[in-house]
Amino acid sequence: MKYFFYILLFVAACSCTDTNPKINNETLTPVPFQEVKLMDSFWLPRLKTQKQTLVPFALGKAQPAVDNLRKTADFLKGIPGELPFPHRYIASDLYKIMEGAAYLLAIERDTALERQMDRIIDIIADAQQADGYLYESHTTGVSKNADHWGGAGMGDKPYSWVVHSHELYDMGHMYEGAAAYYQATGKDKWLNVAEKNARHINHVFFEGDPNYNNGKPVNQAPGHEEIELALVKLYRVTGDTLYLGMAKRFIDIRGVTYRPEGQWVMAPEYAQQHLPVREQTKAVGHAVRAAYLYSGMADVSALTGDMTLRPALDSIWHNIVDTRMHITGGLGAIHGIEGFGPEYLLPNKEAYLETCAAVGNVFFNQRMYLMEKNGKYADVAEIALFNNVLAGVNLEGNRFFYVNPLEADGQTPFNHGRRGRSPWFGTACCPSNLARLIPQVPGMMYAYTGDEIYCSFYAGSEVCIPLKNGKVKIVQQTGYPFDENISITVDSLAVNQEFTLRMRVPTWTDSQFVPGKLYHYIDKKHENPEAFLNGKKLHATVKNGFISIRKKWKTGDKVTLHLPMPLHYTCAIDKVEDDRGRVCLTRGPLVYCAEAADNKFPVSQAYIETLPENYTIETARDGLLKGIDFISVPAKAINDKAAKEEVTMTLLPYYAWDNRSDSTMMVWIPQIEN
Repeated sequence: MKYFFYILLFVAACSCTDTNPKINNETLTPVPFQEVKLMDSFWLPRLKTQKQTLVPFALGKAQPAVDNLRKTADFLKGIPGELPFPHRYIASDLYKIMEGAAYLLAIERDTALERQMDRIIDIIADAQQADGYLYESHTTGVSKNADHWGGAGMGDKPYSWVVHSHELYDMGHMYEGAAAYYQATGKDKWLNVAEKNARHINHVFFEGDPNYNNGKPVNQAPGHEEIELALVKLYRVTGDTLYLGMAKRFIDIRGVTYRPEGQWVMAPEYAQQHLPVREQTKAVGHAVRAAYLYSGMADVSALTGDMTLRPALDSIWHNIVDTRMHITGGLGAIHGIEGFGPEYLLPNKEAYLETCAAVGNVFFNQRMYLMEKNGKYADVAEIALFNNVLAGVNLEGNRFFYVNPLEADGQTPFNHGRRGRSPWFGTACCPSNLARLIPQVPGMMYAYTGDEIYCSFYAGSEVCIPLKNGKVKIVQQTGYPFDENISITVDSLAVNQEFTLRMRVPTWTDSQFVPGKLYHYIDKKHENPEAFLNGKKLHATVKNGFISIRKKWKTGDKVTLHLPMPLHYTCAIDKVEDDRGRVCLTRGPLVYCAEAADNKFPVSQAYIETLPENYTIETARDGLLKGIDFISVPAKAINDKAAKEEVTMTLLPYYAWDNRSDSTMMVWIPQIEN
């Protein structure tokens, strides 16, 4: 009966699979990253840090992956020499860093970096087998002797252990890097490698190849999701619907054609293989894998119009924001499986919250926003980006967090054996993900339909948007996330034309910091957002998270959105045991924390007994933290004589902590004496 059940599921999956899916044109079209010019004081300096420090530093750290590819290329050419060391996913880190480098090249061409990329791309192409297969350990046969965690668990031949080999995961990251490099430079050599591999995978997995799996279609979804959303990117760049169809098919067969049996990493929930995706209602298992799956599902639903995926996506999204997401936008509280625990289990000091999971949270919610045209998804993406993601790398761009707790005592190791940031990791997925996500932020700022412009992320920038009646160039001016005002000016139009300008009004301007049922403000401060057109106040209402202004526009028209940013105090619902009797301080989209470097008393001995109405904001004028707003509030603390004393507690944005020392830090401040 068990096997009959699986056969029925397989037939059901195949019935909704289409290798040439219909394309849905009703969703928002994002403006590509390379078409947005940044001119701000928050993101532009980060991109400069990416170019000057993070990407060169990361490329240096990824040299072992380049060496493995070179040795594989030599092996295929028959050149005697040392073989690569066995590893499941080291190449994926290289591909992600190269993707980040591609985004930077789109922003500003750099001949030296481009030459470096081209040299590596030549090596990648030479390491690819004639039939398109690319995986160093199996190509050279070293997987048969793998005896360590990085190398073990890949099987002894191609596609023999898809549940953990990371073969498709690696290729997914290669597709994303190749697509980005083509967009940035117009060079197609790497894109051709990616397409050749994708066609190979389609043949082996869904048609059958006599050289693989005894000629039978593998027909199994990968254990680590990634290729699904990467295939969609390949489709977007090439226009070839084969890749969109492949993405849909991998999603359709998950939990249908294969289900692992076991515990820990072989538990069916670990890689979201416990049920067909349309029957999944809760976020389970490894948080990064889950977020990548949900991102791919949203992409496929949006682009194909497959409405059967929507109920599952909606249910999973609510399960995350209502029961499983930390206030920083972090996902995956549990160590060991790097994943979701029971509902409402949201620890602070013991939280895992892998940086990659927050990156996945951004990806998932950005795609949900484009699909649903609802600002609440962009709100979650913004919170995850400004807080958990940015905390993952220091301000200098060369030290990282893999784990992102909401409390630290300055002594206990939490970041893979370290008390604070690390210069790199043996599993370097987080630094490499940061290398590629931050340069993508410009591509999250604007989207459009035929006669609508959506402004979802705020930063000083300019962009030209192709509406159906002609191009519109707009300029955005703001000091967000510390500035309350955002101005959009119509710089030029092909012709005066009527269209709708939509500007996002975040959830944090209302009664809670982030969408969902977990958190709400407990202070009474509230000031409504305001919008002005050419200096005249508008009576615009908020619908689906946006104010909308429709008119016949002319050059010079200016809309200003005022988003009040008072200091707010948040509490969690009582089901979150670890946050009972505690408050979190936020301002705008930023979570604040108290760090020992700014306070003369032990942070762990401080508390806020009553919510103070008075507070001060001071902007750092120099040094590494220049431009960052610090907040000071009255509080109480237990001094070294065990006596209570009145103190002033100074807090800084969570993303900026641990840039001066590995010290005590706390996000959720007690309201009573510890």
